[in-house]
Amino acid sequence: MLTWEDDLEVHALRRRGWSISAIARHTGFDRKTVRKYLAGGGEPGVRARSGPDPFDPFVDYVTARLTEDPHLWARTLFDELEQLGFGLSYQSLTRNIRARDLRPVCEACRTATQRPNAVIPHAPGEETQWDWLELPDPPASWGWGKTAHLLVGSLAHSGKWRAALAPSEGQPHLVACLDRVTRGLGGVTRVWRFDRMATVCDPGSGRVTASFAGVAKHYGVSVAVCPARRGNRKGVVEKVNHTAAQRWWRTLADEATVEQAQVSLDRFAAVRGDTRLRATADGRSSVAVVAKTEPLAPAPASPYPVIVSETRTASRQALVSYRGNRYSVPPELAAAQVVVSHPVGGQFCDIATTGGIVIARHRMAADGLGVMVRDSGHVIALDTAAMATATTGRPHRRKERIPPGPAAKAAAAQLLRLDAETIQTSTPSTNSTVIDLSAYERAAQNRTIQ
Repeated sequence: MLTWEDDLEVHALRRRGWSISAIARHTGFDRKTVRKYLAGGGEPGVRARSGPDPFDPFVDYVTARLTEDPHLWARTLFDELEQLGFGLSYQSLTRNIRARDLRPVCEACRTATQRPNAVIPHAPGEETQWDWLELPDPPASWGWGKTAHLLVGSLAHSGKWRAALAPSEGQPHLVACLDRVTRGLGGVTRVWRFDRMATVCDPGSGRVTASFAGVAKHYGVSVAVCPARRGNRKGVVEKVNHTAAQRWWRTLADEATVEQAQVSLDRFAAVRGDTRLRATADGRSSVAVVAKTEPLAPAPASPYPVIVSETRTASRQALVSYRGNRYSVPPELAAAQVVVSHPVGGQFCDIATTGGIVIARHRMAADGLGVMVRDSGHVIALDTAAMATATTGRPHRRKERIPPGPAAKAAAAQLLRLDAETIQTSTPSTNSTVIDLSAYERAAQNRTIQ
């Protein structure tokens, strides 16, 4: 087999007038090989088989099966071929499917980038697009596990967007984030568009759930659900997701708290997102300028009344960290798990045991202030408990000499007495026969004389 470089050299030497024998001696190839490639009988880079291809008899069956089912696993197809006498390996099957391009493209499952997309016009103030963005590897100090959740809302006409962080995608956190983002956008559009998230609609039918219908009525909006498998129907917010993930989340510092991350996100959306230039009928203008012309309805005076609950672990000082502040609990719950709950936009938060018994209620401080909110009764109870456990005396030093005390010596004496009594009772009797060794000596002397 000649490579493309060898084939070029052979043809170049032939054009210079070299004979086939001279070319063969120069390149080190056989004369018949040189003659075949000069005559166009060989394809460079492709090794000719010495015998028939063992895959050829199975091409028709593989083609028919993959045409019937473009998603058929190669492993399943291999199982079927084994029963038909297929003697090659699984790797040979997959290699031939790729090399021969036997698997057709499923038109029904082509991704959004492989089909034409329509440009959808959006009237000012008409639509807000919403989507959850899953952010991997949040800082360990957040206690959110392996994934943080970001609800992104974007005005479809101007492209203005805001977002809110949440530990989960449950409906209470969804409503809380909806209210925060809506107020950050400056008002409410006529329609809210979602994909088929289970907290908004039934994923199968696309009908709005009864629990979310109350939310939509509270904010005075209509709910539009994207058609099935058409995520690009809300392409404005999808593009924002890409920007938030690659330009903000990717550079977030490890030591940032949740509250600091939210402040950083709001600043990024205002500085980087609102200053982005857009092409309009009157020329290029920034997103912020276009957004000011959108006729948005004012947000309700109060958020939708939904209760947000999160699990926390109290510290040894009987304090529970929540949204950048610390709230006290009775000392009996120090280092125990508790549940913090509060209505969205409410002034008070309740702290309950895991069994659901509310044991503390505090007025909520603004997020991220770092203040300590303590009940006077909790302070007194904690001081009493701490002082009760602090009267145990001076702690021992690691190299301190502490010999046995009176109690230990008395116990040791008792053990010694018991040991002596045991020895006396176990001593064997001394009434054994004593043999006079002089008799043996005389017998030995008499034997020697004889």
